[in-house]
Amino acid sequence: MRLLSAPRQPFVGLAAAAVIGILAAEFLPLSALALSATAIVVAVCVIVLLFWPRLVATYLVVLSSFFLLHNFQANNAEGQRIAAQLGRRPRILTATGYVISEPKIAPNGFATFLLKLESIELEGREDPTDAVWQVRWRGTPEFGDELKLSGTTEPIAPPRNPGEFDMRSYLARRDIRRLLFVRYPEDAILVRHGGGNPVLWLAQKSRAWMQNALCRDLENAPEVRSFLSGIVLGLRHQTPEDIEEPFQQTGTLHLFAVAGLHVGIVGALLWMMATTVARLSRKWATATIIPLLFFYAAVTGLHVSSVRAAVMSSILLGGFVIERKAFLTNSLAAAAFFLLCWNTNELFSAGFQLSFAVVGAIVMVADPLSRLLQRWGAPDPFLPLTLLRGPRRLLHSGFEWICRGASVSLAAWIGSLPFILWYFHLVTPISLFANLLVVPIAFFILAIALLSLISTPLLPWLAVVFNNANWGLAKLVLGIVQLFAQMPGGHFYVQQPHWPEKLTAQMTVLDLGAGAAIHIRTGNTNWLFDCGSDRSYEHVVREYLHWAGVNRLDGVLLSHGDALHIGGAAKLLRDFPHVHLIDNPAPDRSAVHQALQRLFRENRIKSDGLAAGDHFRLSSKVTAHILFPPRLLSASMADDETYVIHLLIAPSMSALLMSDSGKKTEDALLASGADLHSEIVIKGQHHSGHSGSSQILDAVQPRVVIATSRDFPDYERISDEWVADLQRRGVKLFRQDEAGAVELKFSGTEWSARAYLTGETFRSVTR
Repeated sequence: MRLLSAPRQPFVGLAAAAVIGILAAEFLPLSALALSATAIVVAVCVIVLLFWPRLVATYLVVLSSFFLLHNFQANNAEGQRIAAQLGRRPRILTATGYVISEPKIAPNGFATFLLKLESIELEGREDPTDAVWQVRWRGTPEFGDELKLSGTTEPIAPPRNPGEFDMRSYLARRDIRRLLFVRYPEDAILVRHGGGNPVLWLAQKSRAWMQNALCRDLENAPEVRSFLSGIVLGLRHQTPEDIEEPFQQTGTLHLFAVAGLHVGIVGALLWMMATTVARLSRKWATATIIPLLFFYAAVTGLHVSSVRAAVMSSILLGGFVIERKAFLTNSLAAAAFFLLCWNTNELFSAGFQLSFAVVGAIVMVADPLSRLLQRWGAPDPFLPLTLLRGPRRLLHSGFEWICRGASVSLAAWIGSLPFILWYFHLVTPISLFANLLVVPIAFFILAIALLSLISTPLLPWLAVVFNNANWGLAKLVLGIVQLFAQMPGGHFYVQQPHWPEKLTAQMTVLDLGAGAAIHIRTGNTNWLFDCGSDRSYEHVVREYLHWAGVNRLDGVLLSHGDALHIGGAAKLLRDFPHVHLIDNPAPDRSAVHQALQRLFRENRIKSDGLAAGDHFRLSSKVTAHILFPPRLLSASMADDETYVIHLLIAPSMSALLMSDSGKKTEDALLASGADLHSEIVIKGQHHSGHSGSSQILDAVQPRVVIATSRDFPDYERISDEWVADLQRRGVKLFRQDEAGAVELKFSGTEWSARAYLTGETFRSVTR
């Protein structure tokens, strides 16, 4: 009823019509001929509407217009056209264009950035184009540089593991379909600096100046520098993972997204300066501030949240010019409408959905919640508030402030919950309390940062004072967030909803290139066999565990001293400190393994050194038997000492986990007389290039083999002869360079194997 009696807010209906039209176009794409015919019909309707305006007809025309606009953007995308022209295979070419994103420099020296193309040269022919490509180049480009790059272009790869970020789909929404890989610095020519959009170039230069000003005299505090750059300028990509993750776990990561809080403080300070210092009238102050707010949005990267806040602030300030009250709901809808006019694909971005869901929930829910909370501590309703004195008045004011803050925090949490669950698989009940403490401090950090920027050109010593004040506040925020992130039950990960299955066990063999990590879920227990390299754990394994809803690991097994298998163990043990650890006791020369063992001793982490003949239970229905190595084995290479594990799954299924074992290990297994028969073999590649011999295949008699394979180095690639041998034996091969991760499910006497990348499934009843 309240919505029906609300003042007229036309953009609410227009934004709703736009959303419906875009969704309809997403599920009902039109051919070029149908698109043209529909456009003519809509144009006629628009002309008729100009002479006979009707509200419902207006909404229908807007809906149809956005239906056409989204279809047009999908069918006439330049990036899609160029991608179709080049095909699916890699192509060597030369591309010329402008850098339109801030380059991100990886530790290996490669810069990743977006390039707005002007032309491409392929097979002696030059074609003009304005498509956008992602580029990786071992160089130091700057925003706005015009470059001529020679390299290999290929389609952007899809995710290879569950839970891995789908960069291909994310970039496809922006019509970025190809990756240009430029291996050497000399394969690029700098044509000139300062090209591209001059406003964005100026915004980029301003951001660099602002970052230097905000971080002046803070050279010895890199975590504070990263935090201030993220919270004030939206430079989230410069924030290390170990700093960013606690903010995500406490629901305070929104501080790094420049939004209403940031734009509101900037607008308030600019308003104070315009009206108090410059003594401008309200209309002239508004006309001055609005462009500056959009420039601040450009400085912070033109993200959805900052543009939305700038549009809403502009509409609210515009009320002063036309002397009409602007309503928050209408302003929010107007911001959504204009953003969708610019790019209909924004509707499908996580940033757009989170930004508008959170602000919409605050606008609609915060005030009723605040009034409800205030009833609990309200004074005598017949006593005027002006008669409250002393501590009682102070207590009442503090209670009102807490109620308002709690209602905003709860409303934001409610609005963001479905999207946080979907995109991050995370629930953060602790955020209701963390935001109450952190957001007010963040307000002062932003205000002091702006004062530092203002004083830097005039009084540099005063700017240093402000920066050091922010150092203290930043340390306080980081400490509070770390404390809340460690509270039991403060956050937990949730697996995406799926149809319930009664499984004895479930195994996921992750695709980590030449590395390995196998997650085994059986009953209520979770085990991880190997964890990949340091980088693989951070970018793949950890994200997979979050996606799988793993909040506790019961056990971790480290197969051997290969850094590609166990390099991420230190970070794993920080994430899961209370875990049953099984470590290969065979002595090796692996620096990574030796460093881990020192870490175990220093932190008093107990590990079990199991050897051949030992066994351990993962659950009541799954038992792991160690077949190799024997306790006193010593070899020159870690691959020759790796664990070989026979996994028995009740009632009669089995899998053989061979890791990177080679011919020596296989001969030892055959000589031991152990029963090697297994339906499934999971293996890597031995450094010699020889593994999976005919003799071991005869002994094991597998029905499915899951094997790593990579083109480089040569010994990591499966040979064509070995593939042909498996085919002759009738063995199904899942090679992970083609299949990606492989999921195994065991139920009763049946099991299945499914490739994540291709969806290919092998089903079998065990013999």
